[in-house]
Amino acid sequence: MSVHFEERSGVVPCKTPWGSWYQTMEEVFIEVNVPHGTSAKEVKCHLGTRDIDLNVKGKEIFKGKLFDTTVSDEATWTLEDKCLIRIVLMKTNREAGNCWSSLLEGEYCANAWVQDQMQRKLTLERFQRENPGFDFSGAEISGNFAGGGPDFSNLQK
Repeated sequence: MSVHFEERSGVVPCKTPWGSWYQTMEEVFIEVNVPHGTSAKEVKCHLGTRDIDLNVKGKEIFKGKLFDTTVSDEATWTLEDKCLIRIVLMKTNREAGNCWSSLLEGEYCANAWVQDQMQRKLTLERFQRENPGFDFSGAEISGNFAGGGPDFSNLQK
């Protein structure tokens, strides 16, 4: 469901020196620009539960401890058009309140505006999942959206 929501509503990327990263409730996506003509044999990528390491043509792109844990056996990377590496990490905590503020601990942090937009997007994604008959892709949100928005689970129907 996240894919369809993201296709309709767009993404909130966090720009970095090597490309960008963005997230949904379930996944973190990393896009790395590499020199045109790069082959898969020139890419060394380790995707762990809590750590990540990417080297291209012998040069370290990034390495460190992820902001939060991921499901390492569901992580993938692909090389597209010999110029873009796309990494997909599956979050272990898939709640709307689990909005990563950085890709790595203390590195590639989202600025305050991007962080705010990311949290809004995750909250709208949560509302979409809870109300599949509605389309929240173009909705605006204000008020209590930090931490995934208000909890309506204890309201009587």
